[in-house]
Amino acid sequence: MLTGDTLARAGIDAIALKPAEHDVSTAGELGVGTIVLDYEGREHLPAPEALATLADAYELFVTTPVRADGFDPLGDDGLVSSLPDAATRVLVAGNPAYLDTHETDRAIAPRLRAAREAAPDAWVGTEGIERIALAAGGTQFELLGRGTEREIEALRGAGFDGSIAVYAPTVLTDDPDETLNAIGGYVARRGAVKRALPEGSPTDAAVGGRAREILLRAAADYALVGDVGTVRERIDALEAAGADHVVSYPARGLSPFRD
Repeated sequence: MLTGDTLARAGIDAIALKPAEHDVSTAGELGVGTIVLDYEGREHLPAPEALATLADAYELFVTTPVRADGFDPLGDDGLVSSLPDAATRVLVAGNPAYLDTHETDRAIAPRLRAAREAAPDAWVGTEGIERIALAAGGTQFELLGRGTEREIEALRGAGFDGSIAVYAPTVLTDDPDETLNAIGGYVARRGAVKRALPEGSPTDAAVGGRAREILLRAAADYALVGDVGTVRERIDALEAAGADHVVSYPARGLSPFRD
């Protein structure tokens, strides 16, 4: 059973769950206060009853792509009514992997504005739309990156006093092979890493040489990687920079968090 002791020692109090990967029915065992449910296509959206159960047990956030049918505030927003009243929306542009061609062609800015008017307490995902997200207001939901601490410090130094949350893939291990198997593909898609990698390079534990060094360095930049103490230090640094929330995505599943 997940007692939460490992998570507490690592400084993790918010978890991102992906319904296609994680059994949300077991989330009641998590020793955290906040759950962020990632949208992975409407076929993976849990039933309203399951969402209501999560909302009863946790402070629940649900990512809702403003361009996706069902969550489009300027079109089909029929799925919004399936969310519990207690759930807070996280407004995102939406990963093209979960959107069809018609949806990806929709304008983001007017939809974010309309969605924020309908849900003024919503968080706003910034990935790829940083200026639009900042203009929309609300809690800024950042993706952990190489310069996240510096960027947050700069925002605070410029007078931004809104809330800032950081989404961070997490690998509680100092084993490089396990790290690469868990998030090698993820970090390889980041722009700077993709440009640095040799073309056609493996991204899992089979990688070697310079590509392996690039990926392992990138893993430490774009994810929370290492033993419990190392992860705790990175979370402390993010909070010291001005982050209000750090949301951990368990990239190897929930079992590594078991005591």
